[in-house]
Amino acid sequence: MGSGQVTDWQGKNVTVAGLGVSGIPAAKVLHGLGAVVTVVNDGDDERARAQAAELEAPGVTVRLGDGATLPEGTELIVTTPGWKPDKPLFAAAREAGVPVWGDVELAWRLRGPDAAPWLAVTGTNGKTTTVQMLASILKAAGLRTAAVGNIGVSLLDTVLGDERYDVLAVELSSYQLHWAPSLRAHSAVVLNLAPDHLDWHGSMEAYAADKGRIYEGNRVACVYNVADKATEDLVRAADVEEGCRAVGFTLGTPAPSQLGVVDGILVDRAFVENRQKNAQELAEVSDVNPPAPHNIANALAAAALARAFGVPAAAVRDGLRAFTPDAHRIAHVADVDGVAYIDDSKATNTHAAEASLAAYESIVWIAGGLAKGATFDELVAKSAKRLRGAVLIGADRALIREALARHAPEVPVVDLDRTDTGAMLQAVQEAKRLAVEGDTVLLAPACASMDMFTNYNKRGDAFAEAVRELGAGT
Repeated sequence: MGSGQVTDWQGKNVTVAGLGVSGIPAAKVLHGLGAVVTVVNDGDDERARAQAAELEAPGVTVRLGDGATLPEGTELIVTTPGWKPDKPLFAAAREAGVPVWGDVELAWRLRGPDAAPWLAVTGTNGKTTTVQMLASILKAAGLRTAAVGNIGVSLLDTVLGDERYDVLAVELSSYQLHWAPSLRAHSAVVLNLAPDHLDWHGSMEAYAADKGRIYEGNRVACVYNVADKATEDLVRAADVEEGCRAVGFTLGTPAPSQLGVVDGILVDRAFVENRQKNAQELAEVSDVNPPAPHNIANALAAAALARAFGVPAAAVRDGLRAFTPDAHRIAHVADVDGVAYIDDSKATNTHAAEASLAAYESIVWIAGGLAKGATFDELVAKSAKRLRGAVLIGADRALIREALARHAPEVPVVDLDRTDTGAMLQAVQEAKRLAVEGDTVLLAPACASMDMFTNYNKRGDAFAEAVRELGAGT
């Protein structure tokens, strides 16, 4: 199973590592293609048994409670993104010379000969928003497209479905890129790089290298963040097709081969004739919703990929105007007594929280949760001057409290030692007590949510509900 397309799956012994969102569809697809499929899974709980029964009915073998042993005769492993590279199963595969693919790699290999090219997006933060903006711009240009991948829309379903696309806007996580060796995008962007998922990748270098795989074999443009030199370094290291260009985006005035901002206008100096002298107006900053700095950066990245695909300037403007951000991304919940309450529950790491905190002048910050190995000194030091107060929740709140003590000792801190369902309401009440008219109470936790909530959506919902309760009581 080399780098080419696998056309004959009949009788191939394929092991799928992990049940779940991508494992079950992969097993079904491979079984449908005639492969002999065995699914291995660490867990053996009620849910896993129900999923196993669903797969066993058509003839897939499922092995629960043992995800470490390589099934005899395995010729290929297809893994779900969550499985860490240091799993014993993968060590056994390396020893046996068995290749390991992720669901993205499988989707890439299963594309038809006239498949739509991929415009690919990764980065520590902003991926989903950028991919959705990109899809909106492509649609405004009259192209048949979809926002797919890590955004929750299965790439396997997309490439094997009946719908025909001109181009796909593809969100890819570092996990997915790690297991996608032959992926070759038309054009791609790494939006930014900050420490995240280091428990999975093992080091910042390994994490960055996996992100950088998105540039391999790009045909037209490798888009990078001028303010984040690490993204440009990844472009320099990439092996791309001849003629592929490095294109930067910046919140400042763009140099040639860059997109940027001049006097409140998003401009393109990359995809124009005579880029030494000319610039093309694309949209106004006010066309970006919301016009926070990090979101303008997302818009410029989306615009760069769309322009790399030949989209006209007017479609960039129309697509950005038509775009509505998802919930829990710097979403304005309400104003209560002259204080704005903002839900950025999606800020699950320090880099995202830093961008969120930079968008407001005077903040009562609600933060905390699962730190995932993160440290908070740099975040607090950069944001200290904006903080009116802080309310800390969640399992790892002490790490943030200690960083506040070191870098913002004058900022009042409320430390909530509770994880029940009423904790968020108390957090919002404490934040209201600390805030004065003109302030922003900002939920930007800088942490994952799973210690107290099912996911960041539920955490954001709890915040919004608490704010509404606050408003009802005034």
